[in-house]
Amino acid sequence: MKNKILIVDDAAFMRMMIKDILTKNGYDVVGEAENGGKAVEKYKELNPDLVIMDITMPEVDGIQAVREIKRIDDDAKIIMCSAMGQQAMVIESIQAGARDFIVKPFQAERVLEAVRKVLL
Repeated sequence: MKNKILIVDDAAFMRMMIKDILTKNGYDVVGEAENGGKAVEKYKELNPDLVIMDITMPEVDGIQAVREIKRIDDDAKIIMCSAMGQQAMVIESIQAGARDFIVKPFQAERVLEAVRKVLL
């Protein structure tokens, strides 16, 4: 059975890059969202095995979305994405309940390593 993954990033290009890495490696991308508010809605609707979420987004940011998803499902598995130099936000997202983080620009191997580790 393929793992179902939800990708959340305000940049369509980033969502496409992550989706490409995941689908080429046998994962099932079941949905995409462009901000944290939509991520929470999609999480309820799709019940994915994993969420890959950007930190900095308009409307509802990734950290706030992690907190909301964790309130809905304490076992939610979430990996955060951040650009270089956002260490404080990465720490905050881990405290909010994220299991790991990957840094942009993405390296396919690092994305896959984080996904495998979190889905164990």
